[in-house]
Amino acid sequence: MKKLLLSSVLAVSVLFSADNELLMATTTSTDNTGLLDAIYPAYKAKTGVDLKWTAVGTGAALKMGENCDVDVLFVHSPKVEKEFVEKGYGIERKAVMYNDFVLIADKSIADKFKGKDIKGSFELIKAEKIPFFSRGDKSGTDNKEKGIWKNLGGVPENEAWYRQTGQGMIATINSAAEQKGVSFTDRGTYIKYEVNQKGEPSLVIINEGDKELKNFYSLIAVNPKHCPKADLENANKFIDWAVSDEGQKFIADFKLLDKSLFTPDAKTRKD
Repeated sequence: MKKLLLSSVLAVSVLFSADNELLMATTTSTDNTGLLDAIYPAYKAKTGVDLKWTAVGTGAALKMGENCDVDVLFVHSPKVEKEFVEKGYGIERKAVMYNDFVLIADKSIADKFKGKDIKGSFELIKAEKIPFFSRGDKSGTDNKEKGIWKNLGGVPENEAWYRQTGQGMIATINSAAEQKGVSFTDRGTYIKYEVNQKGEPSLVIINEGDKELKNFYSLIAVNPKHCPKADLENANKFIDWAVSDEGQKFIADFKLLDKSLFTPDAKTRKD
């Protein structure tokens, strides 16, 4: 009996000793919302694999993949993700989930934006020089926000009212709140901000629901042909779990303030 027990322990330790760690670069939204903190124990219990992640903007996350610092990416900026794969740094993009982007403003100025679509709101911000707080960090959120400005004639980077924090989303939202301004965020992080404010946020949503504001998340395994030490086996194992019925249900069930933060779309998205 003792020999059998010892053999079982050794088998488990061999199984999880060399290949029990997966290094991930991800966006601040998957981290700030607590999604990965929720996934970690469930995935560890199922596979024995330790998830270790670094939360940065999508641009920095892709750079970590390019530099062979991680095994897998969990990101949300489709254009640059596709370029990453096309250059041979990643294997392929796998659809996982989406939420949407929202424009938020201090309650004291929210009425200014009533009846306006996202384009009209950005034009009003520019016309009235309302303090706008941008991440300015080449994240997926930053890329999306700047894309809207570009469609309106250009990013107002030299304007005093346009303030780039160079920080994550929660810190940027907090800066906008302190200055009674406006910011552009993903819905999941906004809900986390609501939680932090005990359901009484000083910034409220002024634009949502526009078709162009959908925010798609994907997983990409780092290509071993570019990074020979990349752990493709564990990267694929995590990706397969995330897009499986079990992983998709886990994402769908993840809520704060009884609000869903992400919608799984591994089975429905084609891009």
